[in-house]
Amino acid sequence: MKKTGNGNWRPADSSKGDLNIPDFVSGAQGASGQTPKTPKRTVSKKQRNKVYGRVAYLFAAMFLALVGYMVYFQTELADEMRANPNNSKMEEQKQYVVRGSIYSSDGEILAGTNVDEEGNEERVYPYGSIFSHVVGYTTNGKAGIEAIYNTDLMTSNVSIVDQMDPSQKVRGDSVILTLDSRIQMAAESALGAYRGAAVVIEASTGRILAMVSKPDFDPNEMAERWEYLIAEDAGSPLLNRATQGLYPPGSTFKILTTLAYIRQHETDYQNYSYNCEGYISNGDVTVQCYDGEAHGYEDLMGSFQQSCNSSFANIGLGLDLNKFASLCKEFLFNGSLPTSMPYSESRFSLNADSSYGDMMTTSIGQGDTLVSPFHMALITCAVANDGILMYPYVVQQVENVQGVSVSKTEPMQYKRLMSAQEAQILKSYMRSVVEGGTGSYLWNDAYSVAGKTGSAEYEVDGNTGEEKNVSTHSWFVGFSNVENPDIVVSVIAEDGGTGSAAAVPIAKAIFDEYYKSVADF
Repeated sequence: MKKTGNGNWRPADSSKGDLNIPDFVSGAQGASGQTPKTPKRTVSKKQRNKVYGRVAYLFAAMFLALVGYMVYFQTELADEMRANPNNSKMEEQKQYVVRGSIYSSDGEILAGTNVDEEGNEERVYPYGSIFSHVVGYTTNGKAGIEAIYNTDLMTSNVSIVDQMDPSQKVRGDSVILTLDSRIQMAAESALGAYRGAAVVIEASTGRILAMVSKPDFDPNEMAERWEYLIAEDAGSPLLNRATQGLYPPGSTFKILTTLAYIRQHETDYQNYSYNCEGYISNGDVTVQCYDGEAHGYEDLMGSFQQSCNSSFANIGLGLDLNKFASLCKEFLFNGSLPTSMPYSESRFSLNADSSYGDMMTTSIGQGDTLVSPFHMALITCAVANDGILMYPYVVQQVENVQGVSVSKTEPMQYKRLMSAQEAQILKSYMRSVVEGGTGSYLWNDAYSVAGKTGSAEYEVDGNTGEEKNVSTHSWFVGFSNVENPDIVVSVIAEDGGTGSAAAVPIAKAIFDEYYKSVADF
């Protein structure tokens, strides 16, 4: 700055370098009287590279996500998409391939396609309704094995030469099931007029030997009877009650209540004692034994053998409910089951905030607990197989029309649900049920059986007033050849009464047929 003659200061000439003052100051004007322009903000090369790098990373992540999804689609979803009944690509296969056949493990044809002289095709099911829920249907959509293995049935793995013959269609591959026709028919016959289900599984391999659900349907008559089958008052004949039906488990659930008590009292569970007077009350909730029978003093095995509701309600009141809930989660409640067949998730809702009434009723297999016959069969398989649950499967192999194997299912361990020692304890308890308890009808000299009966009460729709209309489902789960188990049987007969009244005789008919078939073989 320089001082003028009047004593004021003025800016120095910038060219002289006395003082460098910017020519932009907010509100200031230049010599021309115009407001100076704000200078442009410059971005360094380093900053630009950072931005470009972030964009590159974003696109790389999107590309990797796309690649990952394509891999997932090819490995996990491809078969499902090909089997989807809405997949037009599979429909196009009908021009070249005659749908393959479905067989039982003992060579009986369960589903096949007849072709007349004019080339018209008809899907036929020789056994009618007996295998309907597992085999499924192809009219008005697809279900069962017909849907799950649609791709295999519409794919031919015969030689290229045979496939090139323009004069005729090739036969699709055949699907061989693990179901044994003799055991399946025995289970279907034993279930009789009862609504319900029966499941038979080979404990050491996971092979499903029989799966029956009633009411059933004849897949040969789907077109004519479709409107009836889907009607509300038909009784849901299309529902596979074995895997999709959910029922209160009744006393069969005491298998898990017992295991929960043993785990929470590892060193002294054998000292358990209870004096049953025929009922137990806590607050405003009373649980009674069947017919109000007083069992007197019982230990844990005696409580299990006699299926004493009072004792198990007492056990439930003393359990750590968080640990109990965790155990049930380990045993596949509130989660997925290891099967490709459609199923319903079993439910267990007990927790630390549950009421005393819920503790008591849940511990005896009532309350809000629901389970499918298939799920109870899996739990019993783990007991029979020293704590290990094998992956259950219903397809033995896929082969081409000439009998050459295309793919084969091998037994595979799914999960260890309990220790071998725990399984041995439960085996002995279940054996006592047949030796002197509620399953004594199964005692015989030909083969040994261990099991658990159940009577599951439920309220019938249409109740009026304060008095409830209650009915009872009949349950049995168990296994044969106790020392080296062969098969597991799970049975429910809706409205069958006690387990020993309906479910046990059904199970006996199945066991008898199995050992008769083994002897014949």
